[in-house]
Amino acid sequence: MKRVVFLLFVSVFLMTYCKNESHEKQQIKSQISTYSNPILQGFYPDPSICKVNGDFYMVNSTFAYFPGIPIFKSSDLVNWKQIGNVLDRPEQLNLDGLDVSSGIFAPAINYHKGLYYLVCTLVGGKNNFVVTAKNPEGPWSNPNWIPELSGIDPSLFFDKDGKSYIVYNSESPDNKPEYDGHRTIKIYEFDLETLKVVGSAQIVINKGAKPEDKPIWIEGPHIYQENGYYYLMAAEGGTSDEHSEVVFRSKNVKGPYVSYKDNPILTQRHLDANRENPVTSTGHADIIEDNNGNWWGVFLGCRPYDNEGHFNTGRETFMVPVKWKNDWPIFDLEGDIVKDNYKISLAKLATKTTSRNVDFKDEFNSNSLAFDWVFLRTPKEKWYSILNGKLKIHTRPETTSGASNPSFIGYRQKHLFGNVTTNLTFKPVSENEKAGLIAFQNEKHYYYLCKSLKDNKPVIQLLKSKEDTLELLIEKPLQLNTSIKLKIVAKGATYSFLFAEGENNWQLLKDTVDARFLSTKVAGGFVGTIYGMYSTSLGVTSENTAEYDWFETENLNKL
Repeated sequence: MKRVVFLLFVSVFLMTYCKNESHEKQQIKSQISTYSNPILQGFYPDPSICKVNGDFYMVNSTFAYFPGIPIFKSSDLVNWKQIGNVLDRPEQLNLDGLDVSSGIFAPAINYHKGLYYLVCTLVGGKNNFVVTAKNPEGPWSNPNWIPELSGIDPSLFFDKDGKSYIVYNSESPDNKPEYDGHRTIKIYEFDLETLKVVGSAQIVINKGAKPEDKPIWIEGPHIYQENGYYYLMAAEGGTSDEHSEVVFRSKNVKGPYVSYKDNPILTQRHLDANRENPVTSTGHADIIEDNNGNWWGVFLGCRPYDNEGHFNTGRETFMVPVKWKNDWPIFDLEGDIVKDNYKISLAKLATKTTSRNVDFKDEFNSNSLAFDWVFLRTPKEKWYSILNGKLKIHTRPETTSGASNPSFIGYRQKHLFGNVTTNLTFKPVSENEKAGLIAFQNEKHYYYLCKSLKDNKPVIQLLKSKEDTLELLIEKPLQLNTSIKLKIVAKGATYSFLFAEGENNWQLLKDTVDARFLSTKVAGGFVGTIYGMYSTSLGVTSENTAEYDWFETENLNKL
């Protein structure tokens, strides 16, 4: 009888153990998920990342857009939520007179002993600065300028021995370049109490990873301390198709640094331009260890819609695994190309992974604008308001062709194939007054879908920027002088522009408009296309107001 009871006990124990083991295996399996690249869609270049108490924080360049430097938070490196903007007060960031691709370049974020540090460059302004905050959501301090840094892309490093340093891109030795693009990486010791540099600068990298090849634009440096080494990682080759990431290491923070023999550790420049779904221009990276002991690299990349390298969505943020090989960090693309999807282990089973199927709608039910919205340069006066679910924008003389702050509130184009729509109430009283939707790349490259007047009658117009003037592409009379719906549809290399009066159906204003006109390859610069709600009186004083009921974007290429 005892034997029977014992066997029964063993049988029950084994059944329970196997069931629990199976459940645990299933649970572990469920934690392996897949995320989609880019992890930040649209114009979010130059990512920098840090980890604090298991959470991750990431920032990006914003150039001449305000607020400056969005800050995102994630608990898993996949699902990112914008929690604020670092430079969100006009006294922090003066962008007056700057062209769109000047301004805020390459912020770098760190955390040290209870304080967040961010260093950055204001190109066209007072150059390099540091701001600090106790909380990443802000408020962040006003800039502390660092005039000794003669270059761009500063980054802080906190050594385990208690000292701090700042590295940055700088001029060639004695400011005597041997060729175009000859730059160096310099280092200063940095005093955290005074937020000033100490002593003199020292060159730690001259030219780049392979000096004999005359590498150009060594920039965007970061220092890491792992495996008994100091690693210095930097971008190289310029920010276009030749972009890359290289790495060096040393036993001393000030060098000498040895270049990894198989540099670059990240690039797509050697691949066939005719490959399917290409990602180009990869570089300007940062690396981080997750909460499971795995390493990841975030970097900028571009998604062309043709084999000639045209893209309108700007430089976006991508992420791939990083593996350590012989004590060197290597971007593990799992092949030659940056893939749409990679696997990642997530701590929370219910976590939804980021995908490119993200849509957005703002019905303006809050008293303030969401963090996503941007202004062109710094608004010095309050020319907009939100009341009863309506966004009201004053019609002002300033234009997007100028170098001031126009009545423009923008949202990044995030989809190669997608649309943006809004409902506008606007009653122009002169032909100078216009309001509507703009697809804006820079001062000389934009399309403007707007309501205006012609011969004292309301019309819908499509305008194209042309040098210092506007070209009328098409104009149609409107039957009603009431609210009107506007839509821009992106289809890779073309845009379509539509409108609808009242409750009527959509009417096509103009199809197959050349989107390449707004691509970086044609327009130049470092930004991406912004869809904006925009009203102007073209240099003439106006008392008018444009009213927007809602604004919506939709991805038309859901995967």
